[in-house]
Amino acid sequence: MTATQTPPRTDGATQSDNGLDIRGLRKHYGTFAAVDDIDLTIPEGSFFALLGPSGCGKTTTLRLVAGLEEPTAGEIRIGGADIAHLRPHQRPVNTVFQSYALFPHMTIFENVAFGLRRRKEKNIDARVGEMLELVEMQHLAKRRPTQLSGGQQQRIAVIRALVNKPKVLLLDEPLGALDLKLRRQLQLELKRIQTEVGITFVHVTHDQEEAMTMADTIAVLNKGRVEQIGAPVDLYENPRTAFVAGFLGQSNLLSVHVTSRDATTVVLDFHGVRLTMPAARLSATGTAVEAGVRPEKISMAELGHAPAGTNTIDGQIIDASFIGVSTQYVVQSLADPEEELTVFSQNSSTELRRVGDRVSVHWHPDHTFGLHEGAWIEADAAETAS
Repeated sequence: MTATQTPPRTDGATQSDNGLDIRGLRKHYGTFAAVDDIDLTIPEGSFFALLGPSGCGKTTTLRLVAGLEEPTAGEIRIGGADIAHLRPHQRPVNTVFQSYALFPHMTIFENVAFGLRRRKEKNIDARVGEMLELVEMQHLAKRRPTQLSGGQQQRIAVIRALVNKPKVLLLDEPLGALDLKLRRQLQLELKRIQTEVGITFVHVTHDQEEAMTMADTIAVLNKGRVEQIGAPVDLYENPRTAFVAGFLGQSNLLSVHVTSRDATTVVLDFHGVRLTMPAARLSATGTAVEAGVRPEKISMAELGHAPAGTNTIDGQIIDASFIGVSTQYVVQSLADPEEELTVFSQNSSTELRRVGDRVSVHWHPDHTFGLHEGAWIEADAAETAS
């Protein structure tokens, strides 16, 4: 999927004019391109994530949409109108930051009502009550922010932004200041809120799990450009670049040579070992490529006892790390000691393999994807960045 494509609607509806359209967006600081010709189409009512490491341009993109930065070039359209050069208060967007930015001298009710009072809106009590009910915090309306937990304050920050009914809600790493357990809880709650209110959410994060948990569509950014865009499962299962393969989870990348290919199957040679993969999952050309497989897709068997029809590499376990639900093994290839595979093995029994054991690691050929030669260098860089 290209950066300008969006997942098809399955309900027969078409994208409305209230979606967010970004075309040719650039932001330069001198000779440095923080955002370098980005195109995105974000359908109305979707939960969209901008994912990438520090310095990739995701927060700058969000600030350009919010009006907190002036673009060097490009269009930002909401409802068909180009808002790229409007002042922040003139745009139909609101932003939620990592810092809650609540007024400490006001009650929770007054914090949520603040924007409505400035606009001299009607039915303020009812609208604030509706928002507080959305996050089940009606009973805390008279408290002040300092009397709430971090998670409660972030919920209030979100509904304060939503009460004004923006067409797009921008979230700049809003869960970054929370502990892991609370962050996971609020990930699900944010998704529920977005589904209930039906407003377009654009969420910036460097956390791959956070993006995959909440977003309908993810754009992976790298060095100011869109590396790949798609549904979470598509990005994970079918990475088109080594950066995406390394940033979204872990990947094993093996240096192989293509020995034959047809419309459906590619045959690979790995130091004399025959591997196969679907032709549709090879995004590289030429004969020297990298074959990738996710660690959780791999199983281990006694040496020489891998099931028939699988991609199989014999090796020796050189490291084992027990991490609770699974054990992470590193297996060194017997065919080439320079090549290693990481294997995640579910701890479904009490029998664990040991360092020094010789095993046959194996996986279904359909779980293999192919990238251009030298991709492992880029993947290592992506893992370091994440």
